[in-house]
Amino acid sequence: MKKLESTWYNMALVLTGIAVVAGAALGYVNSITAPTIEAIKAQQEKEAEQQVLNGQEGTAFKETETGFGGALTVMVGLAPDGKVLGYKVLESSETPGLGAKADFWFQKGEKGNIIGKTAGKLTVSKDGGDVDAITASTITSRAFLKCINAAYEELSKSNADGQSGASQQAGELNNNI
Repeated sequence: MKKLESTWYNMALVLTGIAVVAGAALGYVNSITAPTIEAIKAQQEKEAEQQVLNGQEGTAFKETETGFGGALTVMVGLAPDGKVLGYKVLESSETPGLGAKADFWFQKGEKGNIIGKTAGKLTVSKDGGDVDAITASTITSRAFLKCINAAYEELSKSNADGQSGASQQAGELNNNI
């Protein structure tokens, strides 16, 4: 077999061929794994709902805001009166060691504890609120609290239209049954 001449055209042709084959392989693998990934995400969300409610009466909400590193998705458990029962960070692109501390920073026993506080107007102390932000991660802390406050807004909407927490609501509202 004759070796291809090293010209710009031949190199571009070979690289294009490699890119097409690699792209097709990645697309095929994605099509095979996508249903499994979605099923795992759904199971994790269901487990997170149970975790954030911790066996108490309330409603779980999935909220997403933009933090420092990208999207921050949080499952929030709220009591009927708007008090925070618990939370779980589902997805985060925040800086490891800094913004990633949102997983535990706002839990009981930690500096920014929000458990038991009424959601809706929670803000970091830097903005005049009473929640300690994650050290060196004020943007992430603000995004996290926006998720908590957005969950409260959803709770307020579901209470305002006369619907109970016993039936499935539209949007990202997840009820404890």
